Amino acid sequence: MKIVVNCYFVKTSVSLFLINAMLMVTISAVQAKPPSQVKFSVQRQENTKPRESLILPYAFSTDDMGTVIGVGAMATGLYQKQMTVAGTLYGGGESTGLALSVWDYRVLDSERFFLSAIGMVGEYPLLRAYAPLPGESSSPTSPRAGANDSSFDDFIQASGSSNWWEVKLEYVLPWGSAEKYSMARYQLQGGLLTEEVEQADWHPFNTGTSILIARQFNRYQQYRNEEGELSGAVHGLELGLLYDNTDFPVNPSQGSSQYIAFSYNPQWLESKNDWTFIELEASKYFSLGATSFAKQNIIAVNAWLGYSPSWQNTLDDAGNSLVSNNAPFLEGATLGGMYRLRGYRQNRFHDKAVIYVTAEYRMTLDYNPIANVRWLNFLHLDWLQTVFYVEGGRVSPTFHRDTLLSDWKTDVGISLRALTAGIVVRLDFTRSNEGTSTWLMVGHPF
Repeated sequence: MKIVVNCYFVKTSVSLFLINAMLMVTISAVQAKPPSQVKFSVQRQENTKPRESLILPYAFSTDDMGTVIGVGAMATGLYQKQMTVAGTLYGGGESTGLALSVWDYRVLDSERFFLSAIGMVGEYPLLRAYAPLPGESSSPTSPRAGANDSSFDDFIQASGSSNWWEVKLEYVLPWGSAEKYSMARYQLQGGLLTEEVEQADWHPFNTGTSILIARQFNRYQQYRNEEGELSGAVHGLELGLLYDNTDFPVNPSQGSSQYIAFSYNPQWLESKNDWTFIELEASKYFSLGATSFAKQNIIAVNAWLGYSPSWQNTLDDAGNSLVSNNAPFLEGATLGGMYRLRGYRQNRFHDKAVIYVTAEYRMTLDYNPIANVRWLNFLHLDWLQTVFYVEGGRVSPTFHRDTLLSDWKTDVGISLRALTAGIVVRLDFTRSNEGTSTWLMVGHPF
């Protein structure tokens, strides 16, 4: 689950200025990007119960949030066998948060419509935004905050609180593998499929699952500094289409997926920005078979391309550049953080266009160190996975090929992942030229 925050600084009695910033704190969710997944139910041979559940306490410490202690819980199959309910509550120092979510509820027991809703409220002592002040122009010798060649120290920072929620409706199209049934069913032993799946051809009308997605998301934020209390909001819409013909969407070892989407944020309700964004994402998976120490060896590659048609750059009489009709810095063409360019700060780079590629080598180990540790059985740990990965990409003020393919930002990393209660949990360590980042998340990044 993610808390996404939009801030519009307004005039105060001390200082007359306006700041527009969007800030984000993330608590992991059941699904990663893109915002849709094949609908399915899982039966683990190690569990004869009709549902999976997990309660997991956690603690961490960061510069932005301080020391935080919390507990997360999830359950699958409570009401419908594919439906997941999850939540988390945490606090510590000046940070507090509460999140609740419902995933893949089959609407009124219909065959093909699925509804998901997630929401979160939180209080944070330190929020950072790589974004310029609204109306602030940038000179050719001083890049705009968040641009590809911007300074690491060029950001807005303050304490604040946020509220966030979204609702998503998905329709599984009646063709391909979902022609008769909208949901897939998987049998697992040791976290792997019990039956070998033959590589499916890329043919949406014959193989794989296609899903239409309609998502409406809302963000509210209060941003506090010495000048006073400031607030803002976003109300956005997204329409997308996913095609997936992988063998097992939770942990694919073969096949591919593609996602295309259009996002629009109109000037309505409390939202002050009007912007659009188009994106295309593709992933491909190759199975290398088993070895003496790994029961799975997988090469996973991913690419993402995005463009904001509404984004406009204008020049004043002095030759300075002013941006308008642009997506907020954590929406649209954004890199950095838990999914893309993990070696950089969250939403470190942002512009009109974006390109990104990554490759991962995933080894599912043949050794489970807690398989016979009775007091850890509540984790339902099926396997551990080590992953090595490399990433590259950039944001750009133009969609021109020569610009997009030059001056890339890169990083490398290693990850430890586990399949627990049917969900992938990952701990990523990534190194870039701006430092080292650590992300604890749920789900593969793609």
